[in-house]
Amino acid sequence: QVQLVESGGGLVQAGGSLRLSCEASGSTFSTYSVAWFRQPPGKERELVAAISWTGTSANYADSMKGRVIISRDNAKNTVYLQMNALKPEDTAVYYCGAGVGWTGRGPVAYEYWGQGTQVTVSS
Repeated sequence: QVQLVESGGGLVQAGGSLRLSCEASGSTFSTYSVAWFRQPPGKERELVAAISWTGTSANYADSMKGRVIISRDNAKNTVYLQMNALKPEDTAVYYCGAGVGWTGRGPVAYEYWGQGTQVTVSS
């Protein structure tokens, strides 16, 4: 069983940066690929970025490329999402999800989800 806890969200001005963290419990976290999703108000959840369980492969949504970096520290059971040049349209609840395998875009299936962290970007 893996539990995911997101942190690092908050209120930031447009053009600013935030680093989100997804910390996992459980000794098998290093075998899970992890993705960050976001859900803007009134919209569907969408993929932001994903990283393989080895940390050697990553996938980014076109809307976020060049502005975000996903990374992981398996020794700390944590996956990070560094977000730069934030825009008001990046306002959303950001979730991390984990699952086994790697398709090139994300885990084969998502088995675990966190509760989310709110990111609000003011203009």
